[in-house]
Amino acid sequence: MPNFNDIKRRQFLKMGSLFIGTSLLTSCLNQGSQPSSSTSQGSQPSPSKSNGKLDKIKVGLSWKAEAEYGGFYQALATGIYRDYGFDVEIRPLPPQGNVTQLLMGDLVDFSIGQAVNALQAADQGIPKVTVAAIFQNEIQAFLAHPGVGNDSLAQLKGKRVFIVPGLSSIYWPFLEKQYGYTQDQQRPYNFNVTPFLLDKNSVQQGLLTSEPFLIEKEGGFKPVILLLSETGLNPYNFTLETTHKLIDSKPELVHRFVDASMKGWYSYLENPALGNELIQQDNSEMSDELLAFALGKIAEYDLIKSGDAQTLGIGAMTDERWKTLFDQLLTAGVVQDKPSYKDAYTLEFINKGVDYYLA
Repeated sequence: MPNFNDIKRRQFLKMGSLFIGTSLLTSCLNQGSQPSSSTSQGSQPSPSKSNGKLDKIKVGLSWKAEAEYGGFYQALATGIYRDYGFDVEIRPLPPQGNVTQLLMGDLVDFSIGQAVNALQAADQGIPKVTVAAIFQNEIQAFLAHPGVGNDSLAQLKGKRVFIVPGLSSIYWPFLEKQYGYTQDQQRPYNFNVTPFLLDKNSVQQGLLTSEPFLIEKEGGFKPVILLLSETGLNPYNFTLETTHKLIDSKPELVHRFVDASMKGWYSYLENPALGNELIQQDNSEMSDELLAFALGKIAEYDLIKSGDAQTLGIGAMTDERWKTLFDQLLTAGVVQDKPSYKDAYTLEFINKGVDYYLA
């Protein structure tokens, strides 16, 4: 059983020191012809025979291997990436690492991010771009003790809230405006559930797919789960990002990689066994029980196939949702009023319909 207090997460990225991951998973190389694709600008690419040379791609995760990255591991484990002409390395984030800097330093070709950070990066002129959104809904929540009257976000006014600065800077303005929260409620969350367990009136942040599991294991109770999306702020999460440079220089490669990754996600949600095997090879903390819990929450809260993804396919995004998110963050003072917010994303490589990805 893993030491759960050592399982740490980075909800919102900041610029920090640059480290290179040491844990790598590399796809197997096949001799002979491998699929590739070639399409005209704006058409929907599909794999076709190539000269057998595989494109080497490095994918940087925003944390350790876990179910939230399962589709990428599944595409590697099942050979989907190889079938699309790729030799892929998946790089979990090393301690103190920063996946945005890895991407900007050309040490990875694609990275996992989230929409708020993408808009902040565009605000700062950082040339990265979101090409797909795996999680359609916010997976951050506040967790409370049952039976003490902390059963809604409104009831948390005046209560101690364990939260990291990154999440606070995004959500606290909305919590203050809607529910009257004050700054003195905040306590630092150090990715350790013990302070929360010891204080029945306290609240802590957490991912739906992780912290409730830890609390139930260590505290012996199921926490009350209060979705932060109830504030009205509901950003895309676990997004797939790359650089404007790669899109400009190799759009066909980006098309092909996004297609393969989305197919990996459909495969993982159908039968995750092979992807989970690779996840566990890369992260010994991921027990069968924790992986099953995470997948259960993904299904319970319909985090991946909901909303626009129901018809447009996994990874779906729309201009309307990006504009809504930008306007909300602008009003809260999280980003500046700049026209460059559209540099944070592109719809060029997604929204092809469910049938396209299942073909």
